[in-house]
Amino acid sequence: DGESFTLRRPVYLFEDDAPEFYSVRLAPALVGLGLLEAVDESTIAALADPCDENEDGISGRYRVVSGANGTSTKLIGRFGYKSSKAGLTYQVAAALNRDMGVTTSVYPRLDGEILDAESALPELSDDDLELMRRYVALLGVPARRSLADEQALLGEALFEEAGCSSCHVSTLITGESHPYAELRSQTIHPFTDMLLHDLGDRLADTLNEVDVPAREWRTAPLWGIGLTAGVSGQEAYLHDGRAQSLAEAILWHGGEGHQAKENFRMMPAQDRAALVKFLESL
Repeated sequence: DGESFTLRRPVYLFEDDAPEFYSVRLAPALVGLGLLEAVDESTIAALADPCDENEDGISGRYRVVSGANGTSTKLIGRFGYKSSKAGLTYQVAAALNRDMGVTTSVYPRLDGEILDAESALPELSDDDLELMRRYVALLGVPARRSLADEQALLGEALFEEAGCSSCHVSTLITGESHPYAELRSQTIHPFTDMLLHDLGDRLADTLNEVDVPAREWRTAPLWGIGLTAGVSGQEAYLHDGRAQSLAEAILWHGGEGHQAKENFRMMPAQDRAALVKFLESL
């Protein structure tokens, strides 16, 4: 309808030679992670459609990852931008190891170190690691706002009509087997399917992961996204913060998200504003 948007693409400069492979990542929100951990693998698997058998243009798939320390245990990945970690213990232990240089029994060697497992004494005990996992798992989700706002309610309907909910699934039910009782059998509204989706070349970077090409990203949960500016002091969305508004974040979508993005782009301005108002209410 003539309204203009500017999409900024990040350009990174290096003092020395640029690395061949790199990716810039924002730290993700930590709310509700225990609830996502409590969703049964069967629920995630049921949402997958890697061959697009229903022909809706969406072919989300789950990633199977190994347990820590090279164990043969195979689990569905659900945390990280590429679904690289299956549970919060792995996610917390990996952050301690890669970001802070702290070893645990889960990851007893620092990245790049060559040590025998027997000689690598964890710096953080299992009890302390479990306390950190429990803290992260039980960080609560902020309540949705604007529940009686007509514009936000219209935006919720438009969110569905545009096809956004094909990946940002609004409602899931947690399983009954999580070790923390308060996370079991809960109806939650995370707006994610926890699957990997191809979002096109424009969002790809140069850092592939095992079995995950640069174009694929895990669907980000949207709960709490309306509080981004208040929590972070500014708005920055997508994996590297390139989008300065929720509308810009939508307009960056390609690949499987292309049609939903086009549906948003072709809406009248008042409908686009309503959809954004809905997102701001989460």
